[in-house]
Amino acid sequence: MNRARRGQVAFPAKEDKLAFLYLLMETADMFNLNVSAWCLMESHYHLLVQTPDANLARCMRHINGVYTQKYNFRHGCDGTLFRGRYKSILVDADNYLLELVRYIHRNPLRAGLVEKLSQYKWSSHKAYLSGSEKWDWVHKDFILEMLAESRNTQLRKYRRFVRKKDSHELCSFFEKMNLPSIMGDKSFIDWVRDTFFNGKIDHNIPQTKTLAPSIDEIKKIVCEYYQLDEQEIDLSRRGVENLPRDVAMYLMRFVGGKALLCIGDSMGIRNYSSVSSAVHRIKKKLSKDKQLEKDIQLMLDIFINKSQTET
Repeated sequence: MNRARRGQVAFPAKEDKLAFLYLLMETADMFNLNVSAWCLMESHYHLLVQTPDANLARCMRHINGVYTQKYNFRHGCDGTLFRGRYKSILVDADNYLLELVRYIHRNPLRAGLVEKLSQYKWSSHKAYLSGSEKWDWVHKDFILEMLAESRNTQLRKYRRFVRKKDSHELCSFFEKMNLPSIMGDKSFIDWVRDTFFNGKIDHNIPQTKTLAPSIDEIKKIVCEYYQLDEQEIDLSRRGVENLPRDVAMYLMRFVGGKALLCIGDSMGIRNYSSVSSAVHRIKKKLSKDKQLEKDIQLMLDIFINKSQTET
């Protein structure tokens, strides 16, 4: 998803919408992108895609960048069109794929732009109903096959399916101020974390924060590793070093991706600068202390192994 900045209209004319769709089709061909659904609204767009080559960032950079160039040339302006980096959500296909297709196609209905889906031209809804070869680039067959085996039955069930109201769960999900990066239950999120999280937060990929261990999980692992009670790791005495406490805050910051204030609250520290100092102490130690580096890696391994066992 992406939205134009400052309330701009991203697709003011038919030519703009067509340019975006031609670009989407081109991107699908160039970068092996499976486009299963889309909907163009005035100020934003929704896409449902699969990336067999794990190249979502490359695809979206091409789509947003090239479309902005074409938009600026056509309308005699310059600068950025969209708010910034696109928003992406990893979806548990087994449980949410069909409902997500319906949600995307029903966008114009929810916005009050049309009374019937057939009245709206700028979504992939018509591609699902058409047998024309011009829509062969849309990756829709595997979705329709989830409804039925024969083509006629697929279309009948699809029409009936999209006439139903959107699921309350999906509507609630997309109404959140800060959308989660994963749509799925706990077992799916745990599987993603166990499979793809490598123990480091990548600030270029905000979704890694979703996969990181929680503050409570980090506390528990540090306590187990140092064979301490949780009360001992929370203990702070002026002038007395509490290495496990500092290690816990370091892991919360750089493995958990937590904010300094959040870490401070969890450790009973009012001043976030004290948290920053503790984290800095561990960073400095790591440059010289190989045993500490090994200890921290072992704690991370404990977390990953424990998550895989629980899953």
